[in-house]
Amino acid sequence: MMNEEMNTDRGVTGLRIADTRRTQVLLRQRPGGGIGEARCIAELEREVRDLQRANATLKRYVAKVLELNLEFPLPDAGFETTGSAAQRGGTNTVAFPRRTAPAPLRRAEAPALTSLDRSPDRPPAEVEFRVLGPVEAVVGGRRIDLGAPKQRAVLALLVSQVGQPVSVDLLLEELWEGRPPPSAITSLHAYVANLRRVLEPDRAPRKPATVLRTRGRAYLLDNRAVEVDVHRFGERAKAGWQALDQRDPQRALREFEAGLALWRGQAYAEVADATHVAPEVVRLEELRLWVVEGRCATLIAVGAHEIAVSELAAFTQAHPLREYGCELLSVALYRTGRQADALAVLRSHQKRMAEELGIDSSPALQHLEREILHQAPSLD
Repeated sequence: MMNEEMNTDRGVTGLRIADTRRTQVLLRQRPGGGIGEARCIAELEREVRDLQRANATLKRYVAKVLELNLEFPLPDAGFETTGSAAQRGGTNTVAFPRRTAPAPLRRAEAPALTSLDRSPDRPPAEVEFRVLGPVEAVVGGRRIDLGAPKQRAVLALLVSQVGQPVSVDLLLEELWEGRPPPSAITSLHAYVANLRRVLEPDRAPRKPATVLRTRGRAYLLDNRAVEVDVHRFGERAKAGWQALDQRDPQRALREFEAGLALWRGQAYAEVADATHVAPEVVRLEELRLWVVEGRCATLIAVGAHEIAVSELAAFTQAHPLREYGCELLSVALYRTGRQADALAVLRSHQKRMAEELGIDSSPALQHLEREILHQAPSLD
């Protein structure tokens, strides 16, 4: 009973992000013009099905993995409406069953720290770390030299656990792959001293460090004193999905692109294979792929179908088993007048899934194939 009430309360109001001119044309086609009002409503709801999938799925995902304490509905595959556009207080709504986020998207380690934890009254941090690629540090607006590879690796390991102490034993284990030499502890102390010097160049002698602190037999980066691009990426992703929810695809597009622009290569490149960092690398890469798909869904929503086709073609070639990317590419191809190519994408994906995984395509892709075959008006 409680689950039924939750599902009812969290029904998703159909977004009206379709192109304004197309909406006006549909609404003018009343009985006597070939399409009734009920048909108009159905087509408008179907028009946003692709974007609704990206919006609701990605928001539910960000609530899970970034632990932002948000409650979003997650649609089931196919995004079917319940009944015939049920009425609530005169408003057309589309209700979806709920499900948990896919297992690969769940954070396996400690909760993600975000700069949302920072007080809004505090000025921006003097130290910024960039780890969506090789590790970089900016102090007072200037990029600094982080020294030798192992010293850079020390910093990357600390940034991956910003705000949490990282034990000396763990650092030694990761830096020397389980075989630290007798001089390892001396080298580690030297790396930390060098990093403190470049991260706080104006710190007086013997004055305690405020950025890279000591906690017993451990070190930590104080999250009150630093900013990390990982956190800003999460904020951009969240802002993009909120913009979609507020029917502002143009702002959503800007937020998604700003977030993706922060990436310069593999996250935590220097220590991506480290035992305590690898899960975070996987999580961030999965989130990046969701944002890429969300951006392409937004391009389709604003009518930039040709751009979406070119980007999704490369994306699906690099990630052929991602079903949502395949679905978006098929929709974009169909809307550029390439019905045969749209069907070929779906059938090629279906064949790959059967041969490599021994499974069928999702119900959403099977439903899309039937609609393309019958040239469903709702796809236009």
